[in-house]
Amino acid sequence: MLSAGYYDAYYAQAQRVRRLIREATLRTLNDHDVILLPTSPMTAFERGALSEDPIAMYLQDIFTVQANLAGVPAISVPLGTDAAGLPFGAQLMAAPFAEDVLMRAAKHLF
Repeated sequence: MLSAGYYDAYYAQAQRVRRLIREATLRTLNDHDVILLPTSPMTAFERGALSEDPIAMYLQDIFTVQANLAGVPAISVPLGTDAAGLPFGAQLMAAPFAEDVLMRAAKHLF
């Protein structure tokens, strides 16, 4: 993608979007110690249940991408099980270098 003619179309635009995500995340973390959000869009699925739908399988970790793009620490903790007995969790994000805050918050949830 870094080949001539593609830099501006793909890489430069992706870097601009990444910067916007980081800025929005850091603005939120200026006013709040942590951000709590789901780890995945649905509870765990039975083994092989999504094997025929690679896009649905791929999207199961879509909520974890923000922390990576923003460059902030994050942790996913188990919270319980759904009606079918399948586990679900939550993700916490904190400001850069605020791992101590993140771990204290995670301890309270878990």
